[in-house]
Amino acid sequence: MSRYLSRRFDGLEEYIPGEQPQDRTYIKLNTNESPYPPSPGVLAAVNTAEVARLNLYSDPDARILTQALAAQYGVEPEHVFLSNGSDDILNFCFLAFCDGGAMFPEVTYGFYPVYAALHGVAYETPPLRPDLSIDPADYCSAGRTVVLANPNAQTGLALPLSDIERIVQSNPDHVMVIDEAYVDFGAESAVELTRQYDNLLVVQTFSKSRSLAGARLGFAIGPAALIADLNRLKFSTNPYNLNRLTQLAGAAALAEQAYYDENCRRIRETRARTRQALLDLGFTCTDSRANFLLASSPAIPGGELYRRLKDRGVLVRHFTDPKIENHVRITIGAPDEMEALLAAVRAILG
Repeated sequence: MSRYLSRRFDGLEEYIPGEQPQDRTYIKLNTNESPYPPSPGVLAAVNTAEVARLNLYSDPDARILTQALAAQYGVEPEHVFLSNGSDDILNFCFLAFCDGGAMFPEVTYGFYPVYAALHGVAYETPPLRPDLSIDPADYCSAGRTVVLANPNAQTGLALPLSDIERIVQSNPDHVMVIDEAYVDFGAESAVELTRQYDNLLVVQTFSKSRSLAGARLGFAIGPAALIADLNRLKFSTNPYNLNRLTQLAGAAALAEQAYYDENCRRIRETRARTRQALLDLGFTCTDSRANFLLASSPAIPGGELYRRLKDRGVLVRHFTDPKIENHVRITIGAPDEMEALLAAVRAILG
């Protein structure tokens, strides 16, 4: 770093995204992208005529998309916030709501501790249970902002709504942020609970189930006052942070929800087949409700399996956190990609 960077960032450890190597063609199962393309309507909406309008600023209020999301989820537009990916929204949440500190699991989305450090937020990380699940009791009466990914990043395990509601009720003076990036693959959304609790914010993304990871589009649903807080920060930093083409793509995707629901069904089926095949090979796998599996084999350490799969042209994700260092996280790709993964695993295990 340069000698000009603010000293308060001396110890900042940045988030490390999943690798995007360019040296060869890989079967890419490491960043939880959808194996299916955007719907036909999205491709039609992002057309040459719209590209020609990129000389104009986008609508800072994203009114068409906001209204479409409100209709989709049965809320009023003032309960919807849009931004440049759900990461952007989570960053705003740590900036806006965490003066009293934050709490999130020790194994979860890797951006949470980065945001906390970036904004000087003290945080606690309760350990997971031995089966890698979250204990809801750890977050009841936390006395600080609670941030939970549900399903949890890295493990894919999900809490039922009854546990989410218990945590929200026990923390009436602090915001609870539910990060539902993977909710469409088999978990229960907490959006309905936002009608009852003024301290609950639900964050979702178009990156996973709606095949728009490259468009960078995230949204939050919550009480109007919390949404107004987020908008205040957005309009104080970058009001044009959603480009014209992303807004068009998002609205078109919502109009073809059946297409994405079918893709989610296909991913769930592929996940179940892949999980059973790995179990038959002696692996242990979490009961994931996300578009990935966290798997571990007693026959080979996680880091070695990652490296040997990469040598064979298959990318998975490996983490060095001691709780999951013997695991690999495997994105659910298309059926032929998963067959290629399993063939590579069988070859490696001999």
